[in-house]
Amino acid sequence: MPPSTPALGTAEARCRPHESGPALIVDVDGLKDRVGVVRAELYPARDGDFLADDNVLVGQGKTFRRAVLAVPATGPVSLCLRVPGPGTYALSVVHARDGGHGFSPLHDGIGFASNPKLGHAKPHADQASVAVHAGLTTTHVVMNYRSGLFSFAPLKR
Repeated sequence: MPPSTPALGTAEARCRPHESGPALIVDVDGLKDRVGVVRAELYPARDGDFLADDNVLVGQGKTFRRAVLAVPATGPVSLCLRVPGPGTYALSVVHARDGGHGFSPLHDGIGFASNPKLGHAKPHADQASVAVHAGLTTTHVVMNYRSGLFSFAPLKR
């Protein structure tokens, strides 16, 4: 299996200028601040594969795509992920405020396609899925940050 690195899945996900798709445009709202990076990751829409180790997914020939964007100082935050074909995929978005590759539940934000209400556990794949069409498909993700001891919610503004 290929070694797991922060770049795994990024070349396959890279959208090209004037490419018609299939691709997923992820518009991100509700950021806590304008620091760090936003990382969108696309998985098969199956519970056993959703949020699984990227190295394992790639090694098994399953879909895994990753796009990383430095959070812009102002304006909209949008990422593009090229997908292998039309279909339903599960999507997670992480706001890594320190710019790192991991996820810190104390400091970082998380969001999913379909914007499920988060509690103490990650959502099921079908709750975080998006149907991608043959062309460009746009989805909107609202970020969630730690709220209380164990749950996550959108920021109250």
